Amino acid sequence: MTTPQITLFAIFGAVMVLMIWGRWRHDLVAFAGLMAGVLTGVVPATEAFSGFGHPATMVVALVLVATAGLVRSGAVALLTKFLSRPQWPVTLHIAVMGAVGTLLSGFMNNIAALAILMPTDMQVARKAGRATALTLMPLAFTTILGGMLTLIGTPPNLLVSGFREDVMGEPFRMFDFLPVGGAVAAAGLAFVALIGWRLIPNRATEHPAGDAEAKVRDYMAALVVPDDNAVIGKMVADLDEAADKADLSILAVHRGKARLPGLTRAIVLEPGDMLVVEAAPAALDEFRSDLRLAFPDGHGDSIPRAGGDGESLVECVVPERARVVGHTARGLRLSSEYNTVLMGIQRRGRTIRQNLRHVRIEPGDILLLLIPNDRAEEVIAALGCLPLDGARLTVTKESRMWLAVGMFIAAVAATTMGWVTMPIALGCVVVGYVLFKILSPDEIYTNIDWPVIVLLGAMIPLGLAMDTTGGSALLASGLVAITQGYPAWVALVLLMLATMTLSDVLNNNATTILAAPVGIRLAQQLDVNPDAFLMGVAVSASCAFLTPIGHQNNTLILGPGGYRFGDYWRMGLPLEIVVMAVSVPMLLIVWPL
Repeated sequence: MTTPQITLFAIFGAVMVLMIWGRWRHDLVAFAGLMAGVLTGVVPATEAFSGFGHPATMVVALVLVATAGLVRSGAVALLTKFLSRPQWPVTLHIAVMGAVGTLLSGFMNNIAALAILMPTDMQVARKAGRATALTLMPLAFTTILGGMLTLIGTPPNLLVSGFREDVMGEPFRMFDFLPVGGAVAAAGLAFVALIGWRLIPNRATEHPAGDAEAKVRDYMAALVVPDDNAVIGKMVADLDEAADKADLSILAVHRGKARLPGLTRAIVLEPGDMLVVEAAPAALDEFRSDLRLAFPDGHGDSIPRAGGDGESLVECVVPERARVVGHTARGLRLSSEYNTVLMGIQRRGRTIRQNLRHVRIEPGDILLLLIPNDRAEEVIAALGCLPLDGARLTVTKESRMWLAVGMFIAAVAATTMGWVTMPIALGCVVVGYVLFKILSPDEIYTNIDWPVIVLLGAMIPLGLAMDTTGGSALLASGLVAITQGYPAWVALVLLMLATMTLSDVLNNNATTILAAPVGIRLAQQLDVNPDAFLMGVAVSASCAFLTPIGHQNNTLILGPGGYRFGDYWRMGLPLEIVVMAVSVPMLLIVWPL
């Protein structure tokens, strides 16, 4: 080995050890590795930051923003609102939720796909009286599998496409991953739905709800029936299905300033009626978006609030000496001065049920406020309140749903037809989302996972250095020597096993950057088609099912599912065997050596 190769292997070794150790953030470890590579001369100073301008890095950032636009517009909620069926058996529930998660993660970031579906899955588990652990891990695994379907489904696909373009002059196309990835995802979904969930330890299934559910707070709030709404002329009883899906209770109906007498469920709704409901913030917005109801504007009891450029439901706590203590919402002039509506109050763990405009706020109260996005920090600071960590929900803009979906589909179609590259197509989508106010300019930046961007930007130059210094060729030669005299597919299997094992303890992006150059060199030394090896790296780098640290989806479910570190391999190990058994023959058929 040459001195640059030894230096580079040492840097990669240190980076991997530190990432597995987990004491420091992955992005900082990767950036430190890049700086070490520049200082030791294995990465040219002129190429030090080339990873931040790499197409794969840009696509990952733009996919996250496009995903946020689809969520914000209500497009994803439309797909998932039909999934709340507590009466379904576990196998059917996992099959349906897993299929939706697989399809979603094929076209958006698979972490976002899980984040969207996880609350629905937990809600159904609660209604069915079963442990969330039975279904959360299958859902997480199927959303990981779904990323294999398309070019934009998961970062490893984008990275191997970039390596292919560097070597062969042309990247993979949008649906080149579908034949192999689709077969793997279908087999994986069938396994987790029929067998996999039964392998989850009984101890993990003894906790029906994780800590996340315990933090959900219900509020008594009001929603207005706008003119020309579809619920006009219907009885309140007709809204029961939508209320049950959102896990919301309808308490009363107000017309004008008076509560309508009689049985609430028999009342026929009219324009301007106010539905008094009790729900958590997410359920409140889900129910409102589903039925196209409106929030009150805070000035009049039956006046619907006009949708602005963007609003959020924010939960905040009232400190002892806050400005709002002793005042009412009307006295504070929340609507006129701050364009803010007090939607609900919780006091010492109970829901305040009086007319909120006349309730005097006390220290320790938790307020649910509807605030314009661009004024949220200003309003909370002016009131002297403290926002609760993670208790901010961006309100759905359902009126722009089909516009958001149309732009995204147009971008996918343009890329598939070869008219523009994926970064350009997604860039146009992001611009469109801002122009049509689906997302605000600030939300463009807040929805990008910057640690992932730094990780990619730092690791890509190191991965390229692995190739330019001859390190990847050296590793490939070692694999060739081990498989000497055997068919080329044996080398492919060994490469995939090594990549899959590494991905279980190391970030899948870093794993791909390490393995892809080795796969290319290995194919060149065996004088076979490198496409099968690159596709094999993409598949195996995405299969991190043995630990909670191999993929962020595994980490997300750790607390809510009540899992332990050692619970994942019980379903994950046989799933990885299924992936290998399906993917290797498919690779040899679709991408013959």
